Amino acid sequence: MEYLNLHSPIFFRHGWRKYLLATIALSLGMLSASSKAAEGSVAEALTSGKVYGDIRLRYESVDQDNPLDDATALTVRTRLGYSTGSYEGFSALVEFEDSRIVAGVDDFSVPPIGFNLGSSIIADPETTEIDQGYIQYKNSLVTARVGAQVIALDNQRFIGHVGWRQDRVTFDAVSATFTPTDKLKVTAAHLFERNRIFGEVLDQESKDNIVNITYPTKIGKVNAYAYLLEDDFGTNISRDTYGLRLAGARSLQGTKVNYVVEYADQSLENDAGLDFSMDYIHFELSAAVQKVRIKVGMESLGSDAGGQGFFTPLGTVHKFNGFSDQFVLYTPTVGLVDVYVGASRKVGPGMLSVVYHDFSADEGTASVDDLGNEINVAYGMKFGKRYNAGIKYAKYEAEDNFRPAGAPPVVSVDTEKVWIWMGLTF
Repeated sequence: MEYLNLHSPIFFRHGWRKYLLATIALSLGMLSASSKAAEGSVAEALTSGKVYGDIRLRYESVDQDNPLDDATALTVRTRLGYSTGSYEGFSALVEFEDSRIVAGVDDFSVPPIGFNLGSSIIADPETTEIDQGYIQYKNSLVTARVGAQVIALDNQRFIGHVGWRQDRVTFDAVSATFTPTDKLKVTAAHLFERNRIFGEVLDQESKDNIVNITYPTKIGKVNAYAYLLEDDFGTNISRDTYGLRLAGARSLQGTKVNYVVEYADQSLENDAGLDFSMDYIHFELSAAVQKVRIKVGMESLGSDAGGQGFFTPLGTVHKFNGFSDQFVLYTPTVGLVDVYVGASRKVGPGMLSVVYHDFSADEGTASVDDLGNEINVAYGMKFGKRYNAGIKYAKYEAEDNFRPAGAPPVVSVDTEKVWIWMGLTF
């Protein structure tokens, strides 16, 4: 199964981007031709850049309590990029990404193309694509980019790259980060296309507008954000989210206690007449006790009267609500409350972490309330200057094989997953 996702002859699929890039290229050409000094400067910028890359080999297994066969996958992801030097504030970056099945270990399915439909899902299709390709302008006040790019904001709950998967998420976008003062940072972007983890076949045209404002205060870093999402397929779903996040730390009897408090409101509408409003609440406390860091928290993705759940379609959802990804593609219509406790400490050359999640409905019913629980264990380490390795385990126990209305048949059942990986960066 192979996808080719070379977004366009000049990185991108949409016509306006081709014209824009051509204009910039022509402008740089005129500048370079204007004088020998300028000519040399442009050439130096193009040739004095940096080659970089990473390789990740990973084994993944999935065992689910359903009619599907257990899944196994051995894949290698190779990413190779080149970033130019700067000329008059302009620079460029191009980055290729390739994911391959290794040694024929391919007993898994990847929707929607029909590959091994009888097996559980492992969302790592074979792909060859331009992962990123953008032109950047930067000065002391602003950094602006146009093209395919990674955008990751705050903890990636709402906007992220899903870097855990072999084919990560990027966005065809125009973005800018403003720093008018030493403290204030404003990030804004318009997203034309969501390049998702399943390869080109599930990429989505969109009309998304995002704004994120960061300002440090005495009680912690404050983030205010507005994520106005509108996909351009089907019934044209509009999902608007406004929120406020505070992350800080205080000393309590000699112990540094970190805290996070966050609230967001989300509305959803579409051409078919859907109209819902949900809220999001998250708080977390963490502290180091001896050599162990302990955290406890609660995350609530609210429900509108059991009809729709709060959802973050552009976030790195794998980081939240359990590694088994039971709720990664959707939030139950009854909402989701995740109460979790975890501990981590350095063991040998790496970090060991254990997290327990207890899931319940935000607006439970007589038949749907307890949504199961999950235990996550992970150990990761870096060695040498360029190498990393790790192992991760997830076990989800469903409550009577809970499956909300409309949920895919491969989720919300007893599930065990194992990952083992090795990586190289250069």
